[in-house]
Amino acid sequence: MSLLHLSFYSTFTLTSLGLAFHRTHLISALLCLEGMMLAMYMSLSIWPIENQATSFNLMPMFMLTFSACEAGTGLAMLVASTRTHGSDHLHNLNLLQC
Repeated sequence: MSLLHLSFYSTFTLTSLGLAFHRTHLISALLCLEGMMLAMYMSLSIWPIENQATSFNLMPMFMLTFSACEAGTGLAMLVASTRTHGSDHLHNLNLLQC
């Protein structure tokens, strides 16, 4: 395993552990999700170069598009929950209520 692969795997693992352990605020959960998406984007960008596969060149662009949509939706949820509940603490949010 090269140092580049180790850095991508460790970045993804650390951000997923951050998402699992630091779930007090919605903004910290969103930042951890964005870190995971960035690690996956970098891995998908390097993968076709290492394998000389030209058919997977558009895959990182699709993932970057979905990541931007996820970030926009997450920030909209953050603003809406802060306006209705007064804070972005995840323990105040009950997703079963309408």
